[in-house]
Amino acid sequence: MQGSITPQVIEDHNLTMEEYQRIVEILGREPNFTELGIISVMWSEHCSYKSSRVHLKKLPTQAPWVIQGPGENAGVIAVDDTWAVAFKMESHNHPSYIEPFQGAATGVGGILRDIFTMGARPIASLDSLRFGTLDKPRNRYILEGVVSGIAWYGNCIGVPTVGGEVTFAPCYDGNPLVNVFNLGLVRRDKIFKAKAAGVGNPVIYVGSKTGRDGIHGATMASEEFSEDSEEKRPNVQVGDPFTEKLLMEACLEAFQYDWIVGIQDMGAAGLTCSTSEMASKGGVGVEIDLDRVPQREEGMTAYEIMLSESQERMLLVARKGTEDKVIEIFKKWGLDAVVIGRVTDDGLVRVWHKGEVVAEVPAVCLTEDTPVYDRPQEKPTYLDELQKLEEGEIPIPSDLKGILLKLLAHPNMANKRWIYRQYDHMVQINTIVLPGSDAAIIRIKDTGKAVALSSDCTPRYCYLDPYLGAQQAVAEAARNVACSGALPRAITNCLNFGNPEKPPVMWTFARTVEGMAEACRVLETPVTGGNVSFYNETMGRGIYPTPTIGMVGVLERVEDRVTQDFKNPGDLVALLGKNRGHLGGTEYLEHIHGKVAGKPPAVDLEYEKRLHRLLVTLAREGLISSAHDVSHGGLAVTLAECCISGENPVGARVELKENFRPDALLFGEDQGRVVLSLRPQSLEKVKALSKEYGVPFQVMGTVGGDTLEISWPQGKLEVTIQELRDAWNRGLTEFLER
Repeated sequence: MQGSITPQVIEDHNLTMEEYQRIVEILGREPNFTELGIISVMWSEHCSYKSSRVHLKKLPTQAPWVIQGPGENAGVIAVDDTWAVAFKMESHNHPSYIEPFQGAATGVGGILRDIFTMGARPIASLDSLRFGTLDKPRNRYILEGVVSGIAWYGNCIGVPTVGGEVTFAPCYDGNPLVNVFNLGLVRRDKIFKAKAAGVGNPVIYVGSKTGRDGIHGATMASEEFSEDSEEKRPNVQVGDPFTEKLLMEACLEAFQYDWIVGIQDMGAAGLTCSTSEMASKGGVGVEIDLDRVPQREEGMTAYEIMLSESQERMLLVARKGTEDKVIEIFKKWGLDAVVIGRVTDDGLVRVWHKGEVVAEVPAVCLTEDTPVYDRPQEKPTYLDELQKLEEGEIPIPSDLKGILLKLLAHPNMANKRWIYRQYDHMVQINTIVLPGSDAAIIRIKDTGKAVALSSDCTPRYCYLDPYLGAQQAVAEAARNVACSGALPRAITNCLNFGNPEKPPVMWTFARTVEGMAEACRVLETPVTGGNVSFYNETMGRGIYPTPTIGMVGVLERVEDRVTQDFKNPGDLVALLGKNRGHLGGTEYLEHIHGKVAGKPPAVDLEYEKRLHRLLVTLAREGLISSAHDVSHGGLAVTLAECCISGENPVGARVELKENFRPDALLFGEDQGRVVLSLRPQSLEKVKALSKEYGVPFQVMGTVGGDTLEISWPQGKLEVTIQELRDAWNRGLTEFLER
């Protein structure tokens, strides 16, 4: 393993010959094998963002309420003068394909460490999941393994999983996406960062022992899958949520004292990443002795110790003279805690093993001075043809009731209770809106405030038009949070794409970032951090562009919260926004007519901003009983969800005045629409506020009865609540019970 550096060895480390020559120039000599491993993993796409960095600079990252933007373990925004929330979204896509249970579980563990490393106590998780179609046994196996892994880790550690999203499409057959979001609560004066400082300060290793699991995990996440990807199973880490719980509590206890200078999770690339990033951010060097690193396997080489991605480990820098006190805290919690090195003034990451220096690399070349590529871009040749859609050639179905029931039963729109019932979403007793509404809401004890969380993306839209699709993802995530009564404040993202070395993929990525940037600027929801996951391809077939958005909003008063379900017979049913009947890129077009075509619906960002603020005002003034975003499946599916998603299902009678083709009216996915219910006595005030904010408003009907009745100038659809519930509830289970 420690032989000469041959072209094959360089290729095996996912380095080009040009990159290798750059390494030689930086070091002024040939690297040894350990140094090659250290540099190659930090120069991997997963760690260096070498293909995306030039584009990510376009994203807005600042606002008065943003305390910490990109560049740390998590972003932080203010809630009030005392409290803030730290949040982040990460992917664990490749590991979850190879080993679904542990891949998903360790994804949860990693994002939790990102949060409590900031000094925040994790209080809520979301998961955004994409799988191949459920008619294939392999996809059902992956789904069940991923959901079990998320549930196991989150439930054991005591952090609630409060919501998320799940969709299915053939493009994810070989590349499931497991994007996990976590949010934590932190005092504004107790935020910690991953920065080493103070020459001579001790560097302390805490947590689990180091093993051989996860070696080259970051490299694996930076290449396509092939027929022999199953052989990479050893690269998937193994998690232990009970140890993570101890580690979290020990870290949070240590943070109470003025002993910790900086702290960094040992995530991707393990010790390599934590030492180099802390040194680089602090403008210092770090020297460690691997003989002191707690190890659970015998005979580990320096290469293996430095690249291991064993879970539940942290690296911290303490103030000199306090190390014994810090170690005492971690040992009290039953964890390993050892001084393995010190901060130096030479800017180098220096690694000792068995009395010899086995690696000596400038920290900055592992972090800031990594390769950066502005890769070639080319508009996909299929796009112009794909965007053509002659709606006149789409037959209008005669059985519109049957279409509604079929859409409700599709796994993309069906009840996801089979998934979220496996999660403990009430642990910590802060969850005041449970899974199943537009956004989850988590209270902040003793403040009267709460935060609303939502994750969103419609990959089909991004496939048809990445710029518009990205705008829609941000707008819908913000709309969902606003429907709950909270003001959208900031996003994190997880940008999932294929091979960036292919110009059409790079063009799609660049357009996605541009669309996201414009939406975030107009909606005033800056990006506080995130993750890019490239190489989501198997045998040359890539996924849809999937820029997942995790949106956070602040609810000034918990009692103002709003959910999506109709509640009171006699309430009026109303619509904010206009019905335009846009069929391009819809669930209806794909699942009923077998077409993924047309352009996604346009997004008017200035209008969306007014709509969101109107929704917050209506909630604050107690004028609405429910609010539900019109999205997947269109108006008919939204109305059905309003009827059946609450604890006490109730019908509604709705009359639509628009006179165009009924399938477009019922199932079109025009943006910027919200279905409300409100007391009749609130009508005039709601109408006046809607006019003030420049948002179209119309009363459509009333809540009540045991049927959903939708009429329009050319006809009527009537379906019982029981029929709706039966279709909605069987959507996932009929596949999973096979």
